Amino acid sequence: MTNTVTRAWALLLALSAASTGLAVAVTGGHLTGAALSATGAAILILAWVKARLILNAYLRLNEAPAFQRGFGLTLALYAGLLLVLYLVA
Repeated sequence: MTNTVTRAWALLLALSAASTGLAVAVTGGHLTGAALSATGAAILILAWVKARLILNAYLRLNEAPAFQRGFGLTLALYAGLLLVLYLVA
């Protein structure tokens, strides 16, 4: 268990660093047009991956497959909705 949580923590740090790097590029004005949209979408996808990791590693939903599927589906639908709203706006 501890090893799994430690690996999840390290992966969360890496994903957070990637999100931060992308956000800095966006706010720094280095991106325009399609690259800006793609970067925003990438940030949302990284947030979705981090949420899945937290649900599975820290809340141990991987031990309850039915709940894991339910939460996974709900989270995927919500992330998809946010992505569509971001890309449309």
